[in-house]
Amino acid sequence: MNKFQIILFVLISQIVFSQNVLLNKVEKINDNKDKFLILLPVKTEQAEYLGEVEVRGFSNDDAAVFSAIYKKAKEIGANSYSLQPFETIDGSPSKFDAAHYRLNLYYINKDNLPKKDGSIYIFASSENDQKISVNRKDYILEPRSYLTIPVIASEVYTISTKKLLGSTLKFQVKDQSSSYYFQASSSKVKADESGVGGLNLKSGDIVGLESSYGDFLRSIYTQR
Repeated sequence: MNKFQIILFVLISQIVFSQNVLLNKVEKINDNKDKFLILLPVKTEQAEYLGEVEVRGFSNDDAAVFSAIYKKAKEIGANSYSLQPFETIDGSPSKFDAAHYRLNLYYINKDNLPKKDGSIYIFASSENDQKISVNRKDYILEPRSYLTIPVIASEVYTISTKKLLGSTLKFQVKDQSSSYYFQASSSKVKADESGVGGLNLKSGDIVGLESSYGDFLRSIYTQR
């Protein structure tokens, strides 16, 4: 293979495997300054539809994907979203594909925000199986999956990666109306400069996630 063929192959590969985050539809624009971008489990009457963003192509860098989605959402003033499944031939929702999906973008007043369900969410990395222990109970998480544990107010929770030189994080739950998001990973994750979708707590390879980013991972990862 000569140099020209190698260069052509690289260029074609980049085109084929590149990822795009596109603002497909814009119905309305809201000028709110909300910094958060939350997941709506179901569409509520109080949520105003603003548009649609589409993700084409797969990437293991979920923080970068969320950052791109966040920027598109804020272009039209969205502060919330829901997953919009593609339909199969018979009209039923298709299985989620991490390489191609759509999100509906909304604006919802802060007074109408859905209440948190009082859970700990622990996410595996995007590439490797992860052994995790929560209050001495062991779990194995497959790549791109997460564990949900309901919390009890005032309870102390200890999360460990079960490695010889691994990490242990201990914290106390203040109330059952708050949710907590962590990712267990042997790789380092860089927070984006704005701090939105970034990381705010770290203990070795256990990372506390900002809630907007944690909600995003819930929407594209598989619950264990």
